[in-house]
Amino acid sequence: MAAGAQPWLYPGNELEGRRVTPPVTVVGAGPTGLMLAGELRLAGIDVRLIDRLARPSGESRGLGFTPRTMETFTQRGLLERYGDIVTSPSGHFGGIPVDFGVLPGAHFAVKDVPQDRTEAVLTEWLAELGVQVLREHELVGLEEDSDGVTLDIRTPHGGQQLRSSYVAGCDGGRSTVRRLGGFDFPGTTSTMEMFLADVTDCEIRQRPIGEAVPGGMAMSAQIRPGTYRIIVCEIGAAPGDRTGPPSEAEVCAAWQRLTGQDISGATMLWRSAFGNAARQVTEYRCGRVLLAGDAAHVHLPAGGQGMNVGIQDAVNLGWKLGAVARGTSSGELLDTYHGERHPVGARTLVNTRAQGLLYLTGSEMEPLRNVFRELIAYEDVSRHLAAMISGLDIQYDVGPGGHPLLGRRLPEQELITDVGKTTTLTLLRGARGVLLDLAGDPSLTKTADGWRDRVDMVTAALHEGESGSPLGGVAALLIRPDGYVAWTRPDGGDLTAALRRWFGSENGLGQS
Repeated sequence: MAAGAQPWLYPGNELEGRRVTPPVTVVGAGPTGLMLAGELRLAGIDVRLIDRLARPSGESRGLGFTPRTMETFTQRGLLERYGDIVTSPSGHFGGIPVDFGVLPGAHFAVKDVPQDRTEAVLTEWLAELGVQVLREHELVGLEEDSDGVTLDIRTPHGGQQLRSSYVAGCDGGRSTVRRLGGFDFPGTTSTMEMFLADVTDCEIRQRPIGEAVPGGMAMSAQIRPGTYRIIVCEIGAAPGDRTGPPSEAEVCAAWQRLTGQDISGATMLWRSAFGNAARQVTEYRCGRVLLAGDAAHVHLPAGGQGMNVGIQDAVNLGWKLGAVARGTSSGELLDTYHGERHPVGARTLVNTRAQGLLYLTGSEMEPLRNVFRELIAYEDVSRHLAAMISGLDIQYDVGPGGHPLLGRRLPEQELITDVGKTTTLTLLRGARGVLLDLAGDPSLTKTADGWRDRVDMVTAALHEGESGSPLGGVAALLIRPDGYVAWTRPDGGDLTAALRRWFGSENGLGQS
């Protein structure tokens, strides 16, 4: 057996009486599913990752990622795998420019990284963690009972039954897990249709945040030398009843009607159609079945938020599901996944619908666009919108306390430890909790001693150059594996209570 391979991957090992292995099956190998599988492995959980496709689609609806995803990838040591990247302080809200530079201490957004590149980076990471994608494994049935979930899978070699303690649906907007799991998925249907394609063998003028043109909106950006991403939306274009992508002729005709440019002689690498449907499940968790990413929420891809929100869902869920599956925390921890991420998804639906009204409607909206342009010139407004679309404004309810860092992301800061320099984000490479002592108080280690198997104890000082740091005046912090602050000293409540809430009882609860 190959090093790092899991025995349950081999025929005949899926079911052993009522014993459930592996603890978690993730359905869908897009960015959300790949990230979740990695987070579960870092939590010490064997994970089965299945996907119905024989190979990655090669489609790249996402292009780049937001500042918060950049921070998340830094936390796991993934950002360096991309090599040289291009960052930019520029974003937009409904086609109106937004400057991320107004956000103190934030990374800029990463531009021009196609989604398939992110999938390749995450797949390579998973292989190193001992996880492989089981391809051509299509979910066709799902049944939950008191101690697990049975999955009916269709493969090229016939049907299989697989079993796990938990199932996570990361299988996109048309999620089979969502349908089979009986999740309620209310919302609005599409009222328009847009085409998206990557084209080569032509020159296209750049319209990187989109451009209002008579009859609709056209967007174009060079994503690599000689290759352009185009998006075209015609006002009044009714949603198509499609079972596949639009034809090349449809895309070319729409582009020519709006821009006057004939691209019929270009090579189209891939193409897709999407709409402005806005739907969200009422619950992210139903018993032993959970949803993340587009399986839980679909919306207009305004501002490129879709992939990023899905990755953040995965990072929020992974360590929690891992702790429950491992038996060190109770199901109450898993309930916080819905409690924290459902409001984030709901807010994403609101802001993308607002952007659609600004971006993809006719001249009757021009007065509102003009008002928005005036408002966004005010730094407070620009900061508010930039934080919203970047995911940097999230604040979870982590319990008692009044410190402004509670429930917010850990800011990146340089630290000095006994073994040299590091950063706050580097401390999270292992996806464990961190108790960061910035005042040299040995009583903290004594208090947290019963959680050493789940929480790293780090004593450090802020680098001298970090004047005006958001960590200034903070003596200590308890940081969750997803990078959010769960406790502070001062004004952060009781440390023992925070440790129990987020990391289970002292010395664990025992294996389930």
